[in-house]
Amino acid sequence: MEPLVILVIAAVLVVVVGAVLISRRSRGESLEPPPSDPSVGTLLDERARAPHEVVEPDDRGTLSEPEVEVVEPRGAMFGGTVEITGPELTAEEEAENIAAAEAAEAEWEAIQSAGVEELVRPSFRERLARARSTFSGYMGSILSRSSIDAETWDDLEEALIRADVGIGPSQELLDSVRATVKEQGLTTPEQLIDAVKAEMKARLSGPVDLAFAERNPTVWLFVGVNGVGKTTTIGKLGRRLADEDRRVVMAAGDTFRAAAAEQLTTWAQRCGADIVRGAEGGDPSSIIFDAIASASAKGADVVLADTAGRLHTKSNLMEELAKVRRVADKGDGTVTEVLLVLDATTGQNGLQQARQFTDATDVTGVVLTKLDGSAKGGIVFAIRSELGIPVKLVGLGETAADLVDFDAEEFVDALFAVD
Repeated sequence: MEPLVILVIAAVLVVVVGAVLISRRSRGESLEPPPSDPSVGTLLDERARAPHEVVEPDDRGTLSEPEVEVVEPRGAMFGGTVEITGPELTAEEEAENIAAAEAAEAEWEAIQSAGVEELVRPSFRERLARARSTFSGYMGSILSRSSIDAETWDDLEEALIRADVGIGPSQELLDSVRATVKEQGLTTPEQLIDAVKAEMKARLSGPVDLAFAERNPTVWLFVGVNGVGKTTTIGKLGRRLADEDRRVVMAAGDTFRAAAAEQLTTWAQRCGADIVRGAEGGDPSSIIFDAIASASAKGADVVLADTAGRLHTKSNLMEELAKVRRVADKGDGTVTEVLLVLDATTGQNGLQQARQFTDATDVTGVVLTKLDGSAKGGIVFAIRSELGIPVKLVGLGETAADLVDFDAEEFVDALFAVD
């Protein structure tokens, strides 16, 4: 009986195995069907070689981000869902990110409604009305006098301090002007004001041109806290460079702020620049390194690199910026500028930020945004006097044309102008 059972079981196994083999032969290659989109394999190979997304000027599609977990088959590249991994944020940081995203959205509405405007440079006198208002009352009081007296000096010092020149720089400036008044025998308030203006112009003078490397690509890093206008500054500067027929690559290295990469991508599309971006919460240094490599491979002229403005602690932020600079220096490009972006409306708080950032990296110049909306124009003088850093660019409005080279002569004349 047992041999018969064994024979039956063996026969059943033979039949089952034979059926499986016949089924496989009849299906042929259908066990590994090709993707419906013939480009899928090529795209996946490219993404494996390039860890960060590189968007060409005319590429407006949505690609998957690196360092993501694909939840549905084929991922965001083909319409799936992705889960972005990154550091957990505190409630305060999350609130700041939400506020930054809302501000960016409002900013984009203004930019897009303006269209692609012709770049017409505004004048300092036209746009510095608020800063000038701080001086106007004091200037009227000074010029109403018939001679230079103690009250004249007091009014002048108070005007400078209220304009956020700072107590130390104001006193240093006026000490020098006192010596000039005595040496040249100046006696009228008009002569005094002229002497103050001349001294301020002399102290603010110096080269403000942005430096280009001898061999492409030139790399400009932008640093500063969230909300000061780093990303917008990069976009406006990219527009200027594009109008000069320079090829630009933008690096979305601010991976810790909501909407930062999207904001920079919109600017890149507007001015015809390439952009390299990574996952939210990703490593800014690697993104910037890849952007430099991409620019070098494509023969681009300039890399404009955005950086984080907020991490878990200030010390972490400064360490990250120092790392970004080290990594950028190892790439194929040359870092010629580290531009600190400050909001002019913050006044002396901006000066404190400048001190912190100069400790972390070698800042070569300052971009002072929102100068047209500030009554604290004297911060330009405070930065130059206390930190020895030149203000290279200033924002005098919302459009790309309103980011202009700093001009000491025009700035001081506009500050003291009588409307």
